[in-house]
Amino acid sequence: MRVCGELPCKIVQEPTRMTRICSKEHSMCSNNSRSMALKYTWTLLVAVLSLGVSQGQTFFPSPPDSVNGSDKKPTNQQFSSIDYSLYHHSDTLLEEIKALVARHPDKMSMKLLKSTRTGYSAEIAVVTFASRQQETEDGQKTRILLNFGQHGREMITSEVALRLLKALAGEYRLLGLHKSSLNYILQKLIIKVVPMENLNGRRIVEAGKLCERKNGRGVDTNRNWSVDWGKKEKDYDPSEEYPGTAPFSEPETQIMRNLAHSFRPHLWVNVHSGMEALFMPFDHKNTTPNGATAHLMKLMLQKLNLLHCKNNCVVGSGGGSVGYLAHGTSTDYMYEIVKVPMAFTFEIYGEPKASSNDCFKLFNPTDSAVFERVLENWCTAFFRVFMDLASRLYNLSTEAFEKLEGNDMSTAKKHQNRDLIRNDYHTSRKVWRNGQSVITQFDRSFEWGTEEMRKISQFLFILSTFLLILLCYKVSKRISCAQVALDFFYKPS
Repeated sequence: MRVCGELPCKIVQEPTRMTRICSKEHSMCSNNSRSMALKYTWTLLVAVLSLGVSQGQTFFPSPPDSVNGSDKKPTNQQFSSIDYSLYHHSDTLLEEIKALVARHPDKMSMKLLKSTRTGYSAEIAVVTFASRQQETEDGQKTRILLNFGQHGREMITSEVALRLLKALAGEYRLLGLHKSSLNYILQKLIIKVVPMENLNGRRIVEAGKLCERKNGRGVDTNRNWSVDWGKKEKDYDPSEEYPGTAPFSEPETQIMRNLAHSFRPHLWVNVHSGMEALFMPFDHKNTTPNGATAHLMKLMLQKLNLLHCKNNCVVGSGGGSVGYLAHGTSTDYMYEIVKVPMAFTFEIYGEPKASSNDCFKLFNPTDSAVFERVLENWCTAFFRVFMDLASRLYNLSTEAFEKLEGNDMSTAKKHQNRDLIRNDYHTSRKVWRNGQSVITQFDRSFEWGTEEMRKISQFLFILSTFLLILLCYKVSKRISCAQVALDFFYKPS
């Protein structure tokens, strides 16, 4: 005897199958068994769907908004406001950075870059970090340009910039980083940090318009660059991404363009919030670049995703991963026009459970513990990028290195710089062996691990799909598995 709920059912062994025999008064047993089987089927189906999503596949379209009730406007809902016990006011943040630079004149400097266009003015603070600059020529150092605060509502990004600058100055100690390894690497870098590109837009947010992302006169400065400028998708929303009257019509983008061309960075990172993602070019099309440098970029992002996103970040091209194409962005310009070999966009925080009207919570952590975790995690991630960059540049192909330094450079100068990078790389490897790890060894194991996990996931996906079909067939020949699944996911709320 086997018990279905509280009703006994007798199992009879037949030559080819197991037959369940229940009396009429116990007919509920069969129904209960089927219900339990269907319950287990849903569990397996959800597991298969989750596995399929991890492989980039979609089985069912998203349900209509009305099913989830997302088309219903919230009533009496309290929206988050700026917590100034966590966040700095823009003026206070810039003053604190100015004081920080003044305390460390041997390795930090700060400039205010200003521009005016048709009666509208903007100024951008740029902090330069160059440890022991007098001992090494700038041309022999790796140049890094980091941009924060491009959209006014993304206040957390400027807080990360402040924490990062404190760590570079030595006033804040990040956990898990070996000091001797870090100091050696920093001697070989020149880092320019823009802590708040869109100061005018930030002040509009601080005045109460918490959803504002554009600059002081309503232009999205991340749509005002020249690569594929002005193209509008079907879902184009001028209140969110108005690109301006022409490429570089805004003083903010003019300042950043001139800075990029004069500094000629090896690495560009544009830092945003709103989701957790690690993007590489391109934003305006659903493709990624080809070649050795692009492969190294992908490896860097995969490594950061593993170590700092717990594999939860979206990784890939902005245009192919975020769900929409973006035209006239700074990262595409840096890669295609300035010829920065490694150009990225990092999305460091997002709260998907927040209401679409609760802009501050959508883009910024409101809990103090989460706030600190975001700052610590992403500052550590940037230092990991710094340490990783030396080995990456050593592995660059000749074509990528020429792109990095410019085609007009003499052959002798190219070989001289390549030798400098190679020597620095070998020296830094010795330092890293006394620190936490050797990056190259990690890369090899990481590449092998991701490939093996991909194969295992594919096998489990195929096996689970087969078992699901078999189970559905055994549950009932009269019920369409696809119909049951659709009824389950789209049942009326």
